[in-house]
Amino acid sequence: MKIQIQGVSKSFAVGGVTQHALVDVDLDVAERELICLLGPSGCGKSTLLNIVAGFLQPTSGRVLVDGRAISGPGADRGVVFQEYVLFPWLTVAGNVAFGLELGGVPYDDRVRIVRHYLALVGLEAHAEKFPVQLSGGMKQRVAIARALANDPAVILMDEPFGALDAQTREVLQDELSRIQRVEPKTILFVTHSIREAVYLADRVVVMTSAPGRIKQVVPIKLPETRDRFAADFTQYESEITRLVKEEVAKVHE
Repeated sequence: MKIQIQGVSKSFAVGGVTQHALVDVDLDVAERELICLLGPSGCGKSTLLNIVAGFLQPTSGRVLVDGRAISGPGADRGVVFQEYVLFPWLTVAGNVAFGLELGGVPYDDRVRIVRHYLALVGLEAHAEKFPVQLSGGMKQRVAIARALANDPAVILMDEPFGALDAQTREVLQDELSRIQRVEPKTILFVTHSIREAVYLADRVVVMTSAPGRIKQVVPIKLPETRDRFAADFTQYESEITRLVKEEVAKVHE
């Protein structure tokens, strides 16, 4: 397993009251697998992603990547956020090269790697532009290229397309699906969109309402190239919608 989440719980003290965000989460993610985390707002999806990233420490349990327990952020885990988090004073190429430069990668190698990943996300013609000159979808492509360029073992994506309009969001889903076929990575992907999860995932992990536990893991047995309007796609959407609605209803009980 590329990622092993073992008995992870997370609690926060808020105003002297302990709130449980996650309880006893166990999940194995295989190499080159794309897993979507899905569930009601506040179910702990992003908290779990941040624990895997090393930004938060679990109250109990542990996370292993390639068999090694993680204790903080590391170059083996690339993160793509909903907000693009690009450096406004750097060009597109400069943003993608930033981590490589920090890592001491020689200049000629940096140039080659940056060109490769900008071509992969369709931005080679925009290498010398600055973030302010880009659309939201283009900024997120830069963020994805930057994560890929550092060749991490795992990519963690926290609602990366959530701020985009519906049409751009579908285009970026198509792009990520294509990239995953060309250069498969192990990806843990948080989303609120059931359709997005079915379109992208090898498995969808449905979480319970807070405190977050794993309610059900749904393997998506569809072709790599997926048709959003096919009957079997719609059937998965319906099944997962039912599971999520059960948990949303509990929030309002």
